[in-house]
Amino acid sequence: MIKVSPSILSADFGNLERDICGLAAAGADYVHVDIMDGHFVPNLSMGFPVVNALRRITDMTLDVHLMIDRPIRYVERFCQAGANILTIHVEADTEENTLEALRKIQACGVKPAICVKPKTPAEAVLPYLDLCDLILVMTVEPGFGGQSFMQDMMPKVQKIRQYINERKPDCELEVDGGVNAATAKICVEAGANVLVAGSAYFKAADHAQFVRELKANG
Repeated sequence: MIKVSPSILSADFGNLERDICGLAAAGADYVHVDIMDGHFVPNLSMGFPVVNALRRITDMTLDVHLMIDRPIRYVERFCQAGANILTIHVEADTEENTLEALRKIQACGVKPAICVKPKTPAEAVLPYLDLCDLILVMTVEPGFGGQSFMQDMMPKVQKIRQYINERKPDCELEVDGGVNAATAKICVEAGANVLVAGSAYFKAADHAQFVRELKANG
């Protein structure tokens, strides 16, 4: 089954509660929350207070993506704030600290997840796969919304799908970046089952129809 996780980075922050409530009505499965620190990626976004606020206004799964340096420092606080899935980057710290951060997330009762940027090879997820409930492959360079889809990431998605099937079949495979009705089909064919869409979702004239179009690829 294909799941859709709209990224609220593209939402109207003046009407965030309205947009969040609209996600469930549109048939979305997760709420994708991009956390950026201005250091690991060249942009700043939201933090603990916004995740806390989202938790108060929705029962939907909060799919929190930490694009921050040394996430081990903050994973427990994001879990406490209300994340259901918490994704950290393999590039953001040492392997030892990344493994420990994933264990901390798991100990909080939250689903641990790992993410790879476009230049990071598929094999980079292998040390972490057994601890993860989700693997995220970036199909744009992280840090800004509205970028063009990088189709050359599909061999990586295919390889990670192979790893998942061999070692942890219940792990989800998510893609984030440039996902729309056309590129979603390419991602699903490569093995992804969770689709993050930001600009394309919020610019769609009919959000529910957009979600249906993405899910139809499954």
